[in-house]
Formats: sequence, C-alpha cells, structure tokens
Amino acid sequence: MRKVSIAVLVVLVVALFAVPMFASESWTGWITDSHCGAKGANAKHTKECAEKCAHEKGGKVVFYNNADKKLYDLDKTDEALGHVGHEVKVTGTLDGTTIKVESIEKAAK
Repeated sequence: MRKVSIAVLVVLVVALFAVPMFASESWTGWITDSHCGAKGANAKHTKECAEKCAHEKGGKVVFYNNADKKLYDLDKTDEALGHVGHEVKVTGTLDGTTIKVESIEKAAK
C-alpha cells in the first residue's frame, strides 16, 4: 500500500510541474524568412520575396520576435506566409527554437 501511495504522489507532482511547460504563450513580431532575417521584419517585406527566399534560396519561413530580436522556426509555415508584411501576434508553445503555432493574427495597434 505504501508503494502505491508513493507512486501516486510522484505522478501527481510530475503532472503539476509538467502543465506549465506546455502552456500557450504569445509573442509579437513579424513573419519573415531566414534569408532576409531581421531585414525582412517590416511592412515592406512581401509574400513573394519571403516565398522566393524560403524556397529558391534554401531558406525557410520564420518568426522575428520584437521582444528578444531573435528568429524562431514555425511549424505552420503555410499559414504564416499569409501574414508576411504584417506585424503579428503568434500564440503557441515554444519547443527549443521552434514555435508550435496555435494561431497567427494581426497584432493589435
């Protein structure tokens, strides 16, 4: 009985600490491509440029975070391409340097 109680307690403690790790976060920034990087993090950057750089020049579609000035990979690049040239709010979970996207929407002004 004691072993069962300890096992249940361990599972509950692990579950309590695991939940915050998978909580959604939000970041504000720009959809760009890895070739243009921060230079493409603005309203003048076009979808065509991002597609060309991402596909023809061996780059990929990424997110430029305004807060820490870093680029992050996105798991939903097709959805992200529709937002090139717009400041956006990305909601999801961070896994290393990749954001697992739940939503991408225009940022509030």
